[in-house]
Amino acid sequence: MVGDHMVIDGTRLEYHWVGEAEAEGPVLVFLHEGLGCVALWRGFPEALCQALGVRGIVYSRAGYGRSDACALPRPPTYLHAEALEVLPRVLDRAGVQEAVLIGHSDGGSIALIHASADAAGRVKAIVTLAAHVFNEELSIQGIREAREAFETGDLRDRLEKYHGANVDCAFYGWNDTWLSAGFRDWNLEAFLPDIEVPALILQGAEDQYGTPFQVAAIVAGIGCSANSALIPDCGHAPHLEQPEVTVALIREFLQPLI
Repeated sequence: MVGDHMVIDGTRLEYHWVGEAEAEGPVLVFLHEGLGCVALWRGFPEALCQALGVRGIVYSRAGYGRSDACALPRPPTYLHAEALEVLPRVLDRAGVQEAVLIGHSDGGSIALIHASADAAGRVKAIVTLAAHVFNEELSIQGIREAREAFETGDLRDRLEKYHGANVDCAFYGWNDTWLSAGFRDWNLEAFLPDIEVPALILQGAEDQYGTPFQVAAIVAGIGCSANSALIPDCGHAPHLEQPEVTVALIREFLQPLI
């Protein structure tokens, strides 16, 4: 996907529209993972928008993809800032009146925080893919292994194709923060009871960065408006590893709502 750019507080952010340009109703807003960007969603946003007959917007946060770089190190509250300060401005700048948030990993956590504080009612529903609401030993182990692959394997070269000059900023901005002592007790569960919109919480059954306790905690925190599914034969990226199953689950959830 070739994106345009918008400027938020002096920072250029890459973005791209997908789906039905004339569609009415909520816009799907795709929020990428800690190593993601516009291009790393690959064909999933277009496929989901086509399945639902809606429009969607994908953007790269600062420090990722073809967006401007950001200052490092990131603080433990970096996801809160993205959810409460940056995302509202992105939606305003893009003219999004009604939104369905589709968040993967870090993007899922951003979706949860944002939805909990959406006093204006712009968010109509949320879908999370492998979201985290607390740090786990499995998460730390997976992130350490990613660092080894980045510094001694081919992960840096593979990511550089998507992030270009931002590759080190993208990787260490995520990796250093999650491995920092200040992030050990990171927890978002206090935000969950304030989410009042329908939520679909998805995770791969073999997710290498989080256990099913993440899903259980999110559903318990949100309450009766939350649904969930563990996707078999799937790791941390359901939209890439099991795209047809993921699209089908989201379509079934969202069709009555949009």
